[in-house]
Amino acid sequence: MKILAINPGSTSTKLAVYEDEKLLFEETIRHADAEIMKLPELADQLPYRLESIKEALRLKEFQPSELDGVVGRGGMLKPMDSGTYIVDEQLLDDARAGKYGNHASNLGSIIAAEIAGTHQIPAYIVDPVCVDELSDEARISGLVDIERKSHVHALNIKAVSRRIAAEIEKDLTDTHFVVAHLGGGISVAALRDGRIIDVNNAENEGPFSPERAGGLPAKQLVQLCFSGKYSEKELLQRMTKQGGVYSYLGTKNLIEVEKRAAEGEAEAGLILKAMVYQIGKEIGAMATVLEGKLDGIILTGGIAHSDMITGLIKKRISFLGKVFVLPGEAEMEALAAGALRVMKGQEDAKIY
Repeated sequence: MKILAINPGSTSTKLAVYEDEKLLFEETIRHADAEIMKLPELADQLPYRLESIKEALRLKEFQPSELDGVVGRGGMLKPMDSGTYIVDEQLLDDARAGKYGNHASNLGSIIAAEIAGTHQIPAYIVDPVCVDELSDEARISGLVDIERKSHVHALNIKAVSRRIAAEIEKDLTDTHFVVAHLGGGISVAALRDGRIIDVNNAENEGPFSPERAGGLPAKQLVQLCFSGKYSEKELLQRMTKQGGVYSYLGTKNLIEVEKRAAEGEAEAGLILKAMVYQIGKEIGAMATVLEGKLDGIILTGGIAHSDMITGLIKKRISFLGKVFVLPGEAEMEALAAGALRVMKGQEDAKIY
């Protein structure tokens, strides 16, 4: 079965075509800032991105009529269980309206539906960021006005968990993992029987990352909010795009930060160690969620390519159990695999 996987980002659209599990080709279409700025609303970007995908397929001499299914990256949708979902009108309405938030990934389901509709084949999404499997205890924040929310790198976390479960010859539903997705945002999740029962919301909790502030001292944050120094929009931008490593060192590039630390820059070394410290502490916290019963700890995401950073994390957490390192984000593979499981009858498609 031939499947087209589509993953729209803020300035790019990734696509890949698989025949069953085999990758036939993949492509990353870079969108010039000038072009995207002309189309500030996501709905306005649809024809532009759709045409760029069709052109990429033409250049690969691949006919969309050969496809058996299309799968898109799930965007900001209502809280839902993990799994593969058929793209229906209700899902599309919420994605188009940005009912639960506006993000380029909302276009994943919309583009998938457009291509699938033309060729009368099914369209799916798999494990979007809004996957919510939190336990009741995990939702309690400590203040009745605020409920903890699940906002998680679910696609990659579930994919690497399946891979390690197969490696240790267990079914995912019989495993307990702590998974740390280390990227521009950092999600550290506790998985019990394959379900994400707790996770730090990568936009406002947990370890700081290359660009996000992570959890901050609440009282001082409230005081900063009312200091008059920033508007609400400016402070949110500072916390989610200009925080973390960037706020201290003026760069989000950890390769550069490692180099500066190796050359003896004390501040760069300190910030790297502090980020590792917070990641290790969060992993330890999630281990307690699982009562210390772990099949392993998995380090994944782009930052996991760094032997130095993963080595420092291992020193802090290896006493908890076996540590597996799976660098990168196997998102395209995970999208196609999720669709294939449904198309082959190994799983039932879920309804939004």
